[in-house]
Amino acid sequence: MRAVVYQAPFSVDVKDVENPKILHPDDVIVKVTTSCICGSDLHMYEGRTGAQPGIVFGHENMGIVDETGEGVQLLKKGDRVVMPFNVACGRCLNCETGKSAFCTHVNPGFAGGAYGYVAMGPYQGGQAEYVRVPFADFNALKLPPGTEHEDDFALLADIFPTGWHGVELSGFRPGESVAVFGAGPVGLMAGYSALLRGASEVYVVDRVPARLEKAREIGCTPVDFSKGSAVQQILDLRGGHEVDRGVDAVGYQAAGADGKSEQPNAVLEALIAVVRPTGGLGIPGLYVPTDPGAPDSAAAKGYISFPFGKLFEKGLTIGTGQCNVKSYNRYLRDLIIAGKAKPSFVVSHNLPLGEAASAYDKFDRRVEGYTKVLLHP
Repeated sequence: MRAVVYQAPFSVDVKDVENPKILHPDDVIVKVTTSCICGSDLHMYEGRTGAQPGIVFGHENMGIVDETGEGVQLLKKGDRVVMPFNVACGRCLNCETGKSAFCTHVNPGFAGGAYGYVAMGPYQGGQAEYVRVPFADFNALKLPPGTEHEDDFALLADIFPTGWHGVELSGFRPGESVAVFGAGPVGLMAGYSALLRGASEVYVVDRVPARLEKAREIGCTPVDFSKGSAVQQILDLRGGHEVDRGVDAVGYQAAGADGKSEQPNAVLEALIAVVRPTGGLGIPGLYVPTDPGAPDSAAAKGYISFPFGKLFEKGLTIGTGQCNVKSYNRYLRDLIIAGKAKPSFVVSHNLPLGEAASAYDKFDRRVEGYTKVLLHP
């Protein structure tokens, strides 16, 4: 089958690889109809994670069940499904308590598993014609048959639940104000989720015009940090008042004021400054334990300096970690079916799998108009 294979930093190619096989009675094989390029994929693409050549990318996958293991009870051939990017067993303590992003069974030595991602277990990615889904009754979410809402449902694998999760981590309550740093796909989903959940005001911070325009289109207030301090701009817009909640949808590759040099603590510092005393911070943006491309030796080991004293003084709470997709995807699916949510507004390109190399290059360079790319084998 054809698959998107990592070659070297800034290089992927579509190559022929072996088809996945049923390895356990609980597995299914899914014929992929849509797989998305994620900002997290860019960390590997840029050579920032130690990914080895040959890894098949793709953790945001949906498709049609093609083959089932003999232990599978809830799925059958022909079912349309979307898979959380989390690979989870459904049986360990964390899975039983709804923390499927931190499954302790599927990836010994690391809390959590994922498709096609370095250090996240031996699970081949789905930017391919087929993908193996382990513990399939637990991991695959059934969708209505047909092709309706394909772009919307594809976003249930990661970015829509992750944006929602970022708002949840912040401790948000309806009627509150929210500042979201980062207007990439997850940041836009966080802003959109805050609006769906009844936020009074949502500010979205970035410097890419196309992304800021998307934020404006859905009803958020865009803030361009290339024009000055984002914190001060938000305070000015609010008559000096801080916001109730903040979401970091950027992570460890945050840019400094010039938009070019990396400053891993930039968003954390800004959130601590812009959120009111006793407010909350939600941090779904990716931070890693090691980063070979970090700007300093401390950050390379996952150590980041930020004003903990100010955090303590203000009594702020912090929620962090990858999204437990299964906690949200069923409900978000039903919002889509009911016409209450249409997250596909973020999708900019639907492309054949064969154009993956070009799409990665343009998405990585933030080429104008590239907000979210969906690949179709």
